[in-house]
Amino acid sequence: MAVWQGRSRRSTTGRMLRKHRKKRKFEMGREYLPVHVGETKRKIIRTRGGNIKVRLLSANTAYVVDKESGEIKKAEILGVIENPANPHYVRRNIITKGAIIETNLGKVKVTSRPGQDGVVQGVLIK
Repeated sequence: MAVWQGRSRRSTTGRMLRKHRKKRKFEMGREYLPVHVGETKRKIIRTRGGNIKVRLLSANTAYVVDKESGEIKKAEILGVIENPANPHYVRRNIITKGAIIETNLGKVKVTSRPGQDGVVQGVLIK
């Protein structure tokens, strides 16, 4: 089933709005695909205007920035420690922006949006 991102049927006060047209293809959205910890898998999606968007389905590496030295290192993801988006995401090992993951370099806070950007980037937490 498609996700529709057009105008709401209700106004801000709650009254019903009259439809002035049918649904349009450019108002269509997509289902949420969570990013899991595992072997790296990507999905390429064609967006409006012929552009492409890379969706990350699962990842086992992250690019980590060390604020003190200013270096960027590639680290292996071991698991999800904390996720403020949803506490159940920790048990399912789902990575979102703001999630704290365990890597071989230490704890890392995710700063990118893996489902949108196609890569996991983060900042090392001391």
